[in-house]
Amino acid sequence: MKIPSKTVFYTIEKTIKSYRRFSKQNFSKVINDITIDQKLILQYLNDFPELTQKEIAELVFKDNASLTRMIDLMVHKKFIKRSMNTKDRRRYKIEITAKGKEVLSKLEPVIIDNRKKAFAGITEEELIQLDITLNKILSNLNKT
Repeated sequence: MKIPSKTVFYTIEKTIKSYRRFSKQNFSKVINDITIDQKLILQYLNDFPELTQKEIAELVFKDNASLTRMIDLMVHKKFIKRSMNTKDRRRYKIEITAKGKEVLSKLEPVIIDNRKKAFAGITEEELIQLDITLNKILSNLNKT
């Protein structure tokens, strides 16, 4: 049996957690009190304002209850606003605010720098191959 810490899945998980920690540290230098997941939500709302809460939850890999808590925090921080959906009163419309757009603007150079540092010494071809390989693994898992 292979030691868990010697598997590719362990390395993937460790890499993701290390990158998230690294990014969070750098985010904190520019914007106090924002998580990577909150930044992702802001980005999705900015780029796709018609997204529903359920769609956002799927995109950021969160269950609906977790996303609801995150949205509550982000409304409190004034990054987003929530209002009644005029077409379906059971749903809320979620919109990015001017403050949320400002946060995205301030974080953009940090994100570019984070990726630059993370991908240092890695060729474009290696990144393409990594993406292909990871997508094959995803495809295999989605078949089951």
